[in-house]
Amino acid sequence: MNRSDDDARRDLTRALAGAGLLAGLALLARPGAVAAAVAPRFPRERLWIGRVLGARLLAQHALVLAAPEAAVVRAAAAVDGLHAASMVPVLALPRYRRAALVTGGLAAAYAVLGPAMAPPNRG
Repeated sequence: MNRSDDDARRDLTRALAGAGLLAGLALLARPGAVAAAVAPRFPRERLWIGRVLGARLLAQHALVLAAPEAAVVRAAAAVDGLHAASMVPVLALPRYRRAALVTGGLAAAYAVLGPAMAPPNRG
């Protein structure tokens, strides 16, 4: 892979991380608005869960933006894979189902796409 391919992959990795960072900021700052838009049945007394997820997304994707390297992306993808897996049993709970589908689905997508788009290891 030549240098321009590495740069393109690094740019894609940063773009994906930027989207995750924005999602984290939205969940952290406005969990009620996000819940109303994507999961209207989500209980308002549980919006703190959205803030915790937002903080995690913010930290995770800020790290990837700062260091868009394969090892960092793989670690972030592993965290998202765990989140996606943790949402599977939540799908059985009607009030939480849509939130679990959205957050679990996005996490699963990042767990697959992140490493596939990341630049190769250096050295």
